[in-house]
Amino acid sequence: MAIQIYILGKLMQDNNYPYKLKKELSEPIPFDQLGGVTESKLYYHFESLVKQGLIEPVEIIKEEHRPDKQVFAITDKGREALPQKIYQLFGNADTISGMVIALANIEYVDREKVIELLYQKLARVKEHWAHIKDLEIKVQLSEEKEHLVKYLGEYFSSKKEHTTYWLEELIKRIERNEI
Repeated sequence: MAIQIYILGKLMQDNNYPYKLKKELSEPIPFDQLGGVTESKLYYHFESLVKQGLIEPVEIIKEEHRPDKQVFAITDKGREALPQKIYQLFGNADTISGMVIALANIEYVDREKVIELLYQKLARVKEHWAHIKDLEIKVQLSEEKEHLVKYLGEYFSSKKEHTTYWLEELIKRIERNEI
């Protein structure tokens, strides 16, 4: 879904073709490599968006000694679908890194709704960690296993603190229009 949001967001700005978007995705930060976006995945998602009626081919650029470039534009249906896809990504992402494409396209959605989604996610994270903290190990453990349990407890506690800190920080920055 993130790739489709990326494509739709780019087409909101201007008509474009897959190869150029792939090139833009890798510069200056190699998001294509970080996110595992290959050229074939990008073309697959272009085809999928065409089938959904969210984008449409509008031009073919022919150059001598080069393959033809099919240029696409976003449709009215695509303009309506983009915010919903962004909200869905914010709702479904387990990590902030999973929200990067949604954050990069935040100008196409209602920021207050995004903040509400993130507060809901933050509440679920805190509730989940509270539940885990309340779990008790009710078996007799060897000294070796006690060390493992202590280590895992420290790890999960640190992970909870890290996750909640960065979610809270993200909410603050969106509220202050810094993102």
